[in-house]
Amino acid sequence: MPAIYAFGVVVTEGGLISYGIDVVDQFRQAAGYADRILKGTKPAELPVQLPAKFVMSINLKTAKGLGLDVPLLLQQRADEVVD
Repeated sequence: MPAIYAFGVVVTEGGLISYGIDVVDQFRQAAGYADRILKGTKPAELPVQLPAKFVMSINLKTAKGLGLDVPLLLQQRADEVVD
């Protein structure tokens, strides 16, 4: 059954499409928060930050197995395409 997942690792294991946050970028943002806290900023004074980067991955082998055609434009916009 075709599905869209939140993490790219699922696509490398056979999932069809993933679209979600860039986990590495989230860790970078968390490190910035930790740095500011260690330098004396109170946690309550820190702004809430939303994810800044999203990643899309497509598995063409899975799409072919399901009989789906992934448009070329969608493939070009993806950050990762698994053949």
